[in-house]
Amino acid sequence: MQLEFAECFESVNDALLATVTALGGFKKVGPALRPELPIDQAAGWLRDCLNPTRREKLSPEQVTLILRLAREAGYHGGMNFLAFDTGYRATPVDPVSQVEELQLRFVAAVENLQGIQAQMERLQRVRSVS
Repeated sequence: MQLEFAECFESVNDALLATVTALGGFKKVGPALRPELPIDQAAGWLRDCLNPTRREKLSPEQVTLILRLAREAGYHGGMNFLAFDTGYRATPVDPVSQVEELQLRFVAAVENLQGIQAQMERLQRVRSVS
């Protein structure tokens, strides 16, 4: 059973550690974050990043990637902790719905540009007649 409640974690590191574990561990997630390193070295680096006594830390982009990978895997504990800890409520969004929303926004933007283009053409015709 996966941990889903933000209250289960005492810190961001705890939440990220649980997320990495849910994703298959350091040897699986480390190379996704640091593909230029050998697997064992990337795993060790990630382990150090999630150890609060070590100097190594994750960048915001790396934290985001971990949370994105977790979302794709169906694990939401890390994101739930961040939302709870900062006073938000996180609700996973279906990727298909996101694509559909973006398509609708794109079509609306194109229609808006076409309207602007038509207005510009009308004004140019009026200017050329006078």
